[in-house]
Amino acid sequence: MKKYVFGTPIPTGAVVAEAEQCRAEDIPYFSVSDGNVLNFKMDNDTAVYGLGPNVRGINKRGWIYEAFNTDEVLHVEDRRRLYGSHTYLLIDGAVKFGVFIDTAGFASFDIGYTKSDDLTVTVGDGNFTAYIFEADTLTGLVKELRKLTGSSYVPPLWAFGFNQSRWGYKNEGDIRSVLENYRRMDVPIDMITMDIDYMDHYKDFTVDEEKFPKFPEFVSEMDKEHIHLVPIIDAGIKAEEGDPVFEECMEKGYYCKKADKTPFYLAVWPGKCVFPDFMNDDAARWFGDQYKFLTDMGIRGFWNDMNEPSIFYSFDRLKMVMDKIGDYKDKDLDVSAFWEMQALLSKISQREEYTKDFHHTVDGKLISNEKLHNIFGFKMSKAAAEGLERLVPNERTLIFSRSTFVGLHRYAGMWYGDNRSWWEHLKLNVRQAAEANMSGFIYSGADIGGFGSNATEDLAMRWLAFGIFSPLFRNHTALGTRDQEFYRFEKLDDFRNLVRLRYALLPFIYSEVMKTACNDDMYFKPLSFVYEDDKRAKEVEDELIVGDSILIAPVCEQNRTGRYVYLPEKMRLYRMRSQTDYDTQVFEKGDHYIECALNEVLIFVRPGHVLPITDARSVSSSYDVDFDSLTPLKFDENERVEYIQYFDGGTTREMNFEKFTRKIEF
Repeated sequence: MKKYVFGTPIPTGAVVAEAEQCRAEDIPYFSVSDGNVLNFKMDNDTAVYGLGPNVRGINKRGWIYEAFNTDEVLHVEDRRRLYGSHTYLLIDGAVKFGVFIDTAGFASFDIGYTKSDDLTVTVGDGNFTAYIFEADTLTGLVKELRKLTGSSYVPPLWAFGFNQSRWGYKNEGDIRSVLENYRRMDVPIDMITMDIDYMDHYKDFTVDEEKFPKFPEFVSEMDKEHIHLVPIIDAGIKAEEGDPVFEECMEKGYYCKKADKTPFYLAVWPGKCVFPDFMNDDAARWFGDQYKFLTDMGIRGFWNDMNEPSIFYSFDRLKMVMDKIGDYKDKDLDVSAFWEMQALLSKISQREEYTKDFHHTVDGKLISNEKLHNIFGFKMSKAAAEGLERLVPNERTLIFSRSTFVGLHRYAGMWYGDNRSWWEHLKLNVRQAAEANMSGFIYSGADIGGFGSNATEDLAMRWLAFGIFSPLFRNHTALGTRDQEFYRFEKLDDFRNLVRLRYALLPFIYSEVMKTACNDDMYFKPLSFVYEDDKRAKEVEDELIVGDSILIAPVCEQNRTGRYVYLPEKMRLYRMRSQTDYDTQVFEKGDHYIECALNEVLIFVRPGHVLPITDARSVSSSYDVDFDSLTPLKFDENERVEYIQYFDGGTTREMNFEKFTRKIEF
């Protein structure tokens, strides 16, 4: 592993390992032009992986991607950037190598778009470090990347349970109603997420006392039901005189500033806000300590949001636009004048432009957010994670973030942002699950059923059939959309059976995630990462290997009663309707049309492997799951198979493969 330094890069905190520093002009594989452009010539069959959860396929060839974290509400094919910047590529062709471009600012990756055989990386200001690493296999490249950037965060066991969320749970009564309805439906559940509604006028580190008059008692009440409340925390601090968090932030100078060193005021949910300057170590520690307000009440899980950062508008730009807009009053606007006025109004919400308007303090100097933009969310969630470790040192806590950067996987999980209730986004979720794992974000997931738009019952059930394998297992939707809690639909028995199947699989899921984290591996793998010599496997991106034992093939299209499945080797299908209701059949290597009813899940067990499950028919949460009494689903019922199970109780911060594994023979 070697590094090549171009210009004077700002440290990002992504890398934790030492690498041999070489001359920039000696960088292998790439030619360099203009000091900030790296060029690589691809063969016809070269595949390119990496860049984290993004649009389009797992193989990134054929499009331009940009690293500049963005609150993008439409995850469609013509977008070039989403919430995270995962600036590495894994090249699989005549040569096999990886490159990580360590920069906090803008970078673009033209992967065969402008010219079909050219891979061109352009780094905005030319100040970056390129790390080159090599391995014989794709999973080997992932391990090398993890050696460079660190091992993965894992949450407590309860964070692997079912999480019901919605923007719009406004008070204690709404949350109690959610729990009561799931209890009535006899569906196990571990978490209820609290969106911005719980706050006092959307202010961080507050609780609305009218909606939650005795919040500590309410947290305790939920805890007795084995329900963890998971509140959202946003990046902006409400600028309000008398608010202790804001006043301390201003008194100590912990806020982001304009070029003249005055506060940068912006608007997000609560209105006028400031951003904490997470690049300032003292400010970051201060922010992490603010979580004490909620940990003292018993909260042990958090969801960090709006941290790209997302900005509705800045007060300076709003004033500038409002001052100029008056010039158009009572005028007869021709098309040019009308477009000018439209362009003026659009400046209010041009979020990328705001990155030039505010600054961080680094080593006593002001540096614009534009140059540090991609690590803002990383630094926020790192500050939160380190704060939680100080506040509750003897407990593993849950934290997941929308904005991400390479290295954040050491501190937090992620969810893939504001998707839609579209079948295309279910397909996208399958691909993004593998992409997140390449980056080290093992604890990750999408909003089951979709966040925006209105979910149909069949989409919710098909998404659930995939989501039961996702470490972050959350049903979430937006204010104003159709209610999509599972008890809202007609086929209650089928939804109940699938959620219970998740809990039956929990010993396997938890074990595989923990083994993955201990060994710097991937929990979700594309077929191409396991069957590297199989050309057909490289083209299949809607099937995944989970752990080492199974292949899953979710149905991602409406009104389908089955799907075509490619099997890279002979496998045994378990077509599961519940943990006890299934049929099984062996299929040879090759393409097969497999029937799959709406209430069924297709699980293929690989030769020489086993899928251990537990009896979850009477559990109400993860606390009830039996991790000792396991039933094997095997490829060959007559074959003795060894399974290595990892279980540490799910609360300790210690990760120790040797200490917490046992060999089970089935």
